[in-house]
Amino acid sequence: MARRIVGLEAFKKKMKELPKAAEAEIRLAMEKSADEIVAMMKSLVPVDDGDLRDSIGWTWGDKPKYSQAFVKTTQGGMTLTIYAGNSKVRYAHIVEFGAQHMAAHPFFFSSFRFLQKRAKSRIKRAINKAAKKVTNGQ
Repeated sequence: MARRIVGLEAFKKKMKELPKAAEAEIRLAMEKSADEIVAMMKSLVPVDDGDLRDSIGWTWGDKPKYSQAFVKTTQGGMTLTIYAGNSKVRYAHIVEFGAQHMAAHPFFFSSFRFLQKRAKSRIKRAINKAAKKVTNGQ
């Protein structure tokens, strides 16, 4: 005699909904983290005319043409890139790491490292939030 599992169909339906719900929550978490990291980078970068500061940003997918991608992260098939530089500003790496006659002024990796743990935690919370939404039917 075959036994029927009560609630199996509802469970299967909820599990099909989870990836879409998780993607939406993860996307929001990644965007918020990228905004925070970019804001910190802009606050730490040395400013002469502001061109380098103004070239720092983030985007979904690959970096814009002429920019330098310092951080590229992928979660669940979504790729977010944090970058600096453009066709006018091609010296972000020199400011970050220094050169023979110029001291380094780290702004990029120090910001990323400082906020990396917060970003990871935010993504974990987003996944849990999506799971709770799906399982509680909210």
